[in-house]
Amino acid sequence: MALLSWNSTYSVGVQSMDEQHRSLFDSLNELHTAMSNGKASEVTKSLLRNLLAYTRDHFTAEEALLARARFPGLQRHRMRHQELTREVAAFLQRFERGETAISIQLLTFLREWLSNHILHEDQAYRAWLVESGIR
Repeated sequence: MALLSWNSTYSVGVQSMDEQHRSLFDSLNELHTAMSNGKASEVTKSLLRNLLAYTRDHFTAEEALLARARFPGLQRHRMRHQELTREVAAFLQRFERGETAISIQLLTFLREWLSNHILHEDQAYRAWLVESGIR
């Protein structure tokens, strides 16, 4: 069972961003499946690293899109991205040092953060991008 399933309520009306969001859902679900199946630490570490790297790439692309559209909430949006990146990077460091394990609490945090971020923060730029002619 998927930890987080994509549906049209998550769409921000920009195909490239929607595709990237779907990929983030897929990565999170893959990490959840690996953890649920008791996969080795190396597998989950690799998946977590990939999720963090993809998230950073997505945030960079999204922020560039918002800058191009002159979105007035860009600075706040960027700060939210930086907060999550710092939190996940810190967790990954603790995980790599053997100080913590991937847990359902981490996966729940990531699911809730991603879901809420897209449904609230990202939806806030949707109308702005439509008015700017960006799709």
